[in-house]
Amino acid sequence: MFDLCGKVAIVTGGSRGLGRAAAEALASQGAHVVITYVKGAEEAARVVEGITARGGKAEAVGFDVADMKATEEAIAAAAKRLGRLDILVANAGIAADNLVLRVKEEEIDRVFSVNVKGAIACARAATKVMMRAKTGRVVFLSSVVGEMGNAGQAIYAASKAALLGLTKALAREYASRNITVNALAPGFIETDMTTVITGEMKEGLLRSIPLGRTGRAEEVAAAVVFLCSDEASYVTGQTIRVNGGMYV
Repeated sequence: MFDLCGKVAIVTGGSRGLGRAAAEALASQGAHVVITYVKGAEEAARVVEGITARGGKAEAVGFDVADMKATEEAIAAAAKRLGRLDILVANAGIAADNLVLRVKEEEIDRVFSVNVKGAIACARAATKVMMRAKTGRVVFLSSVVGEMGNAGQAIYAASKAALLGLTKALAREYASRNITVNALAPGFIETDMTTVITGEMKEGLLRSIPLGRTGRAEEVAAAVVFLCSDEASYVTGQTIRVNGGMYV
């Protein structure tokens, strides 16, 4: 079950956090994983080393998903070099947490350039390859705040909500080519982005989670593996919530 042997996967922002967990999980099931990064070359290299040390296949490629031309070229080159592209996990994302009255215009532009435009750029490049093969899996990493909102995260929440609409539209566009498109909406997961939340704020968040605990990156990665597998071939246009009941 969930056998990905012979498959090629691209995981954007795969050098740390949820991207790293997803890359490692896909590789553990047999996929050859291409990890993308912008600044974390050393971190990406360590992820690749860890995967190969466990007998998996991985490599790292550096480019900014907000640069559509660079994204197109890098994904096309990886697919050509490896002979195929079966899976895209569009995970790369940034936040600019602030009240909407205080957020700067350049911060808004950058968040949407990476989180939304970057996801579109990756999907467009990857599906060009997938359409020729008449098969493929696309998974967008959204967020619980994209569904429920959160004070101080209006820009981030808006960008993550946009991915949910993108998921539904692309699922309809590519269904005839046997390409599924789904989204994951993680809740409060222990990553580098959430370790800064401490004290009363963290306690308040935990009280809002019915399961009473934070999630683990590996739990999100398990959902990624399922959506990328043959077992999920009849699942498309959906948002899978991995949030401990924080939003239902």
